[in-house]
Amino acid sequence: MTPLNLAAINFAWLPILPLMIVAIAAMVVLLAGVRVDEEESEGLGWLTLASLGIAFIFALGLVGRSGVAFAGAISIDGFSAYFQLVILITAAFVVLMSLDYAGENSLPGAEYYSLLLFSTLGMMLMATAGDLIIIFLGLETMSIAVYVLVGLRRRDPRSNEAAMKYFLLGAFSTGFLLYGIALIYGATGTIKLGPIHVALASNMAANGLLMLGLAMLLIGFGFKVAAVPFHMWTPDVYEGAPTPITAFMAVGVKLGAFAGFVRVLLINFGPVSAHWSIALWVLAALTMTAGNLIAVVQTNIKRMLAYSAIAHAGYLLVGMTAAGPQAGSAVLYYLLAYTFTNLGAFAVVVALEQRASISDEIADYRGLARRAPALAAAMTIFLLSLTGVPPLAGFMGKFYIFSAALSAGYVGLVVIAVLNSVVSAYYYFSVIVTMYMEEGGIEVARLAAKPALVAAIGLALIATILVGVYPEPYMSAAANAYQSALSAGMVHTAALLP
Repeated sequence: MTPLNLAAINFAWLPILPLMIVAIAAMVVLLAGVRVDEEESEGLGWLTLASLGIAFIFALGLVGRSGVAFAGAISIDGFSAYFQLVILITAAFVVLMSLDYAGENSLPGAEYYSLLLFSTLGMMLMATAGDLIIIFLGLETMSIAVYVLVGLRRRDPRSNEAAMKYFLLGAFSTGFLLYGIALIYGATGTIKLGPIHVALASNMAANGLLMLGLAMLLIGFGFKVAAVPFHMWTPDVYEGAPTPITAFMAVGVKLGAFAGFVRVLLINFGPVSAHWSIALWVLAALTMTAGNLIAVVQTNIKRMLAYSAIAHAGYLLVGMTAAGPQAGSAVLYYLLAYTFTNLGAFAVVVALEQRASISDEIADYRGLARRAPALAAAMTIFLLSLTGVPPLAGFMGKFYIFSAALSAGYVGLVVIAVLNSVVSAYYYFSVIVTMYMEEGGIEVARLAAKPALVAAIGLALIATILVGVYPEPYMSAAANAYQSALSAGMVHTAALLP
């Protein structure tokens, strides 16, 4: 018998095992759920959660590895591993929120969990992209699945309206992104990010075609991260979507979009930062200010958190404006802190929603501290973290972002950011005052019957405190991830040159 020649076996697919697991799981869940009633979809949720756990284990195996796969289309480095892990955690939290919610609201479990996995796959693709086409494919895989998830409450007019708005505006913004990719290809002769970086370091910086393509990329990414003036879809879509999906958009979609945004702009378009830093400065200032000022007058908790998400996109853009390794690391840490804080806040919103009724007005939270003191305390911690109160995760995120911007000389932008943080305290604290100092509100469903949702709130609470109180290992992980992307780009670029 001829011995097996392991050296001859092509292991090129190993770096995409986490992606493959999520994709296969999405198809298995869809097929397994064909004969499952909408009210009995909890088993599909547990299957989805187990699949995410397996993908998480394989993603951990990519930590510390570096290289490229599929002729440079996939980039294997600490950056992609970092984002894959955080995205998988986000999806797992959303599944925990959905186990009871999906059945109570008669959502079709097979489609719900399958689309959730397909969207997660798109986010992970954006994080691992080594060229602009993979970023586009990841963005579309993520977006199309989320368009459907938003409108999955078929009998709810608000959900239908939200899905239609998101689809139409999303398709429009995708056109800008694709035209931008085409123009950049026309200017540089390649879609691979490494060779593009080399081209930009030469005399390409003044190329008009390249600058127009870059501007269109900014518009496409600006829509996905909900930056002003590309934010108009956000409050209506967040309000109309099923609440766990709102959490998924507020956190997961942002993670995927910023993964692509950071890899393209900070890591590979760094040589022309002088051309895009002014545009990002303006976007950051407008996004922070508009998000916070409009959030002040909101009476609906989901719309308020939508404008809050817009404001936080502005803080992240402050870090991207600063550019450089310190700023890149700060952006990655901020995304981690924002993930747990926002997921926890939306988990509390899910806990207050009743079967067959929508109870997402801030007035519904009146007297919550007397009826459900643990729930009110958890929501208070999440809101304080979003405000930026020490020693919670949100404070450390803002501290690192603002420090990086100050080091880069953007004093005026930091002043605007600090003033906006003061404004945000008003609407976050107004919810806390409503919970502790006003009477009325709605009765809270018994949470003892929803252990998965309680687990989501508890884990998010622990992470929000831990990431803030003990930030060093998480900041080190973020710094290593960002530095890994920079180093891997320099090492592998030569091999990818056309």
